[in-house]
Amino acid sequence: MDARPLFTAATVSYLANCMLGASVALKILDTGRYRWLHHAVYIVTCFSAAVAVGSALVATPRRSARRSAALLAPAALPLAVIPFAGTRGSRHILIALSAAPFFVASVIRAWR
Repeated sequence: MDARPLFTAATVSYLANCMLGASVALKILDTGRYRWLHHAVYIVTCFSAAVAVGSALVATPRRSARRSAALLAPAALPLAVIPFAGTRGSRHILIALSAAPFFVASVIRAWR
């Protein structure tokens, strides 16, 4: 099994969630009746990141998958904290963005 698409999917989902959140915060998009959309993409992001990290157990090449998983695993902390950060103010944004380096590093490592 090739883990590269899993790390790519996790990163794309994370970026989509950030873009959706930013566009709502900047009032470019109004998700008034569809507030659940941001939550659904967040759940997809968490799930796809967990699957990508878990793929290190079965993916080939195993060494590359394990290194990519090790780079992505720390993103679990900000992803776990973000629901409790509130949506007003900069705390939510800063916590969400703190996961970005882990997603970027893992996808770059996966495709190397």
